[in-house]
Amino acid sequence: MKIIHLSDLHIGKRVNGFNMIEDQDYILQKILTAIQAEKPDVLLIAGDVYDKDLPPREAVSLLDDFLTNVADCEVKIMLIGGNHDSAERLSFGSRLMEARGVYIEGGYRGKTAPILLEDTFGKVCFYLFPFIKPVNIKRFFPDDEINSYTDAVDVAIKNMEVDTSIRNVIVAHQFVTGGERSESEDISIGGTDNVNANVFDCFDYVALGHLHRPQSVEKAHIRYCGTPLKYSFSEANDKKSLTVIELKEKGNMNIREIPLVPLHDMREIKGKYKDLMYKKNYENTQVEDYLHIILTDEEEEYNAFAKLKIIYPNIMQLDYDNRKTQRSNVVAMTKTISISPQELFHEFFTKQTGREMSDEQKQFVADLVEEIWEDKQ
Repeated sequence: MKIIHLSDLHIGKRVNGFNMIEDQDYILQKILTAIQAEKPDVLLIAGDVYDKDLPPREAVSLLDDFLTNVADCEVKIMLIGGNHDSAERLSFGSRLMEARGVYIEGGYRGKTAPILLEDTFGKVCFYLFPFIKPVNIKRFFPDDEINSYTDAVDVAIKNMEVDTSIRNVIVAHQFVTGGERSESEDISIGGTDNVNANVFDCFDYVALGHLHRPQSVEKAHIRYCGTPLKYSFSEANDKKSLTVIELKEKGNMNIREIPLVPLHDMREIKGKYKDLMYKKNYENTQVEDYLHIILTDEEEEYNAFAKLKIIYPNIMQLDYDNRKTQRSNVVAMTKTISISPQELFHEFFTKQTGREMSDEQKQFVADLVEEIWEDKQ
């Protein structure tokens, strides 16, 4: 059985103020082309499908087109919610979609029934396990001792009653201890969201989402496929890919990667202001790339960001690295946006009123911000 493992699409994401929807449309078309060439039996999408619980309309349309096109290839789709997704919105219409071979589990519901498929080697059970916090599991299993994320995942898996005599695959969205993080992920202070890898011992393949770098954790079959696009400059040197798994008889599988080349790469370049201004392909960098430029001049150039943007229209961030910044051990950031306008307004509203915004209020703010961004572009 051939499986393609995908996760952390973050459709609708903005990076440093740049709308990534065109890049996401481009890479999803590349993924669709790979699916058509590979002809897998199953596509697994391991959470963080959207970047926000209230995704913009264009993000919903893009996911709708992608899932429809994949389903038209007669590929089973199994999709779970991540910590960025709204369980209710992601699950809307899921029972109707099962008729097309699209299985969606937006949030944990207390019981995880396997999806059973068969190939020439026998049965394969797929378990869809969306992002959880310990409180989500305590609600359904109040008599179990649950003091950590590991306890919570362990209790949930034990209640799946997995038959280890056959092949089993789980799709999960958690931080497994030992995984390498990047700056574009949500980080829990003190690592309290860690889950020990041994809780997944009963599974032949563990399709993980949450961490943005492709990697295996402790064992080859416990794997993050990573994001299909780079979402922070900490990932500038990463190679993005699809993970392809070929399940054979129990205990035998092949795992490989298909490289993904983006519409615009994300790079860091470093040098003096004049060198960068007069070398359009500095260090083999395309001017259309998303750039973090680090200037090494001792004196700061007046309005350097605006001037460099004439040559490099997709510059996202400008820093200086010189004797002054080295002495302070701080790189002075002159252009960065790390939180969305919706998040800023939501935080302001909560502090002012002492309560959360309603869905209607969130949607109003999201629509207003989208309208403002469109006017600025």
